[in-house]
Amino acid sequence: MTKATPIDHVRNVGVMAHIDAGKTTVTERILFFTGKRHKLGEVHDGEAAMDWMVQEQERGITITSAATTAYWRDHRINIIDTPGHVDFTAEVERSLRVLDGTIALFCAVGGVQPQAETVWRQAEKYRVPRIAFINKMDRTGADFERVVDEIRAELGANAVPVVIPIGVEGTFQGVVDLVHMRAVYYDDAPGAGATIRVEDIPDDLMEAARNAEERMIERISEQDDQLMEKFIEGDTPEPAEVLRAIRKATIDGRFIPVLCGAAFKNKGVRLLLDAVVDYLPSPTDLPPVIGACAESNQELIRQPQDDAPLATLAFKVQADKHMGKLTYVRVYSGKLEAGAQVFNSSRNKVQRVGRLFEMHANDREAVDALLPGHVGAVVGLGETRTGDTLCSREHPIVLESIEFPAPVIGVAVSPASRDDRDKLSKALHRLAEEDPTFVVKSNQETGEVVISGMGELHLEIILDRLRREFNVGVESDRPQVAYRETILGTVEHEYRHVKQTGGRGQYAHMKFRIEPTNPGDGFQFRDEISGGKISREYLNAIERGVVDAMAEGLYAGFPMVDIRVTVFDGSMHDVDSSEQAFRTCGKMGFREACRKAGMELLEPLMSVEVTAPEDYTGAVTGSLCSKRGRVQGMDTKAGAAILQGYVPLAEMFGYASDLRNITSGRGTFTMHFEHYEAVPFAIAEEIIEKRKEKG
Repeated sequence: MTKATPIDHVRNVGVMAHIDAGKTTVTERILFFTGKRHKLGEVHDGEAAMDWMVQEQERGITITSAATTAYWRDHRINIIDTPGHVDFTAEVERSLRVLDGTIALFCAVGGVQPQAETVWRQAEKYRVPRIAFINKMDRTGADFERVVDEIRAELGANAVPVVIPIGVEGTFQGVVDLVHMRAVYYDDAPGAGATIRVEDIPDDLMEAARNAEERMIERISEQDDQLMEKFIEGDTPEPAEVLRAIRKATIDGRFIPVLCGAAFKNKGVRLLLDAVVDYLPSPTDLPPVIGACAESNQELIRQPQDDAPLATLAFKVQADKHMGKLTYVRVYSGKLEAGAQVFNSSRNKVQRVGRLFEMHANDREAVDALLPGHVGAVVGLGETRTGDTLCSREHPIVLESIEFPAPVIGVAVSPASRDDRDKLSKALHRLAEEDPTFVVKSNQETGEVVISGMGELHLEIILDRLRREFNVGVESDRPQVAYRETILGTVEHEYRHVKQTGGRGQYAHMKFRIEPTNPGDGFQFRDEISGGKISREYLNAIERGVVDAMAEGLYAGFPMVDIRVTVFDGSMHDVDSSEQAFRTCGKMGFREACRKAGMELLEPLMSVEVTAPEDYTGAVTGSLCSKRGRVQGMDTKAGAAILQGYVPLAEMFGYASDLRNITSGRGTFTMHFEHYEAVPFAIAEEIIEKRKEKG
């Protein structure tokens, strides 16, 4: 059993950033300085503890969020290292759902990059307190002030430096700690940065340090009345008062302390650990978790206490070669004990907890219990999925689940041989359990299996894992775009479903309206029935019938989206009406109405940002326009041109190699799903023709 830590000394933090900002390097340094690892693992050597998957080590990127636990100043810090690549955004989403605070990492050269903006918005959605760390201060082109200004301007954050750098680029030696007004120098000898020297602030930096300290105290005084009084009277507050005020404002989301360093050279990481302890919340600093009663939907509150009823959220499922299925959980209240019976309120099933583990990337340490605020893994929860709530049978509660974006790209897969058929089916099932943004569908008519995900890299990794981890021979086609269909106009329609077959017949009658909604609004069903002309159970059956019809559109057989259906009149029969009759009525009536309204094909539109040397601006613009792209804006940063625009996903396959050719290997791009947009008619006809040929 690991040492018990008071709950106010627990920190659940994540490290989030754009790809290549140095998340895994920072996490490795944290593990080293907290004594969790005695050897530094480097991403470029494939030896980083948190990048334990073979694919991560080969590519030098993080694919799956890894959890670990370290101790600093008698505080237990549960750390989750998240991916920076947009294809693995689900890993960030589910991690942020269970974190109490996060370290937002920025590159001192690149500044606020697209994926950094995406994860920042995700953190705002879950109201997760943040501290910022500007990494790579020793790199050519590093500019601390510019990045702080970008965080304020582009992310709308009240970002305030609590340190300023001593030197920059090749002369970066350390930082001035503005809270304690001292200079912290890092050793530049071999094993650089491992030794710290704390000295007085040098004379040539004193004026800049005083100005920065004054700005920091002024900004934090705006959030704290006691400090405001002192500031107005010209008194200098004590460091303890400043720490208290920064902590409170950070937890409330009104203040972002900014630190800096060069993690690869071990510089600034220990001050970052101090900031995690000093500024980020413990589970008791945040509002208690809110859930709903499984039966009555009444709101329930769970306090983070050992003796409170159990409330635990499963936020990740992972297939493990040796243990079978590992379920990662965050305990919000009560005590999760090995061998105990728990109630999965999301699936209405009682399950037995097997063994409990404290995770360290892919290593694990067995524990007897997980307490409030703890993050760990459970073996034995065979029927638990991501987002499920585990609680006690006597006190059922359902916590808010985790929302994931829908996949936008698919690829047809088939087993290489007859022996691989069963293995492929089992492997796909396990991978789909692990990853909520990975969807497997099989076409009964063609026997084709289509796997869908968030991008080309996502599916590439899945196929690689099938071959390596599960030893499945698998063949794949060219990726396919996840098209959708919708209606063009608003139509009112009446449909009567009447069938007489000797005995009891079928009768259902409805008048309804269908209309297109805004992109991304999804399906909406409205009931405007008055006087009980159609009962509630039959209206539910109509809705199910419409959903059945939307699963396969009339235009090209793709799922339908962004439609509102309003039922405003109808009738039912005392004997012949049934749920099945109204479900059929909903399905057939909706299909007829769609024919009258007219149909169109929709395709995923991607938000694309390309960074390349300014000399290549014309070539990059031309390449985007040739792909039906619309360039929305252009900016320059650190001598590079940054182009933003929208491009249909269907045109972006293989763009990485196109861009390399255009820019002599010096261009990079990121893209993420924006919304669905209508496909031009001529292209839609081509897509439908190809689909008919295949089907």
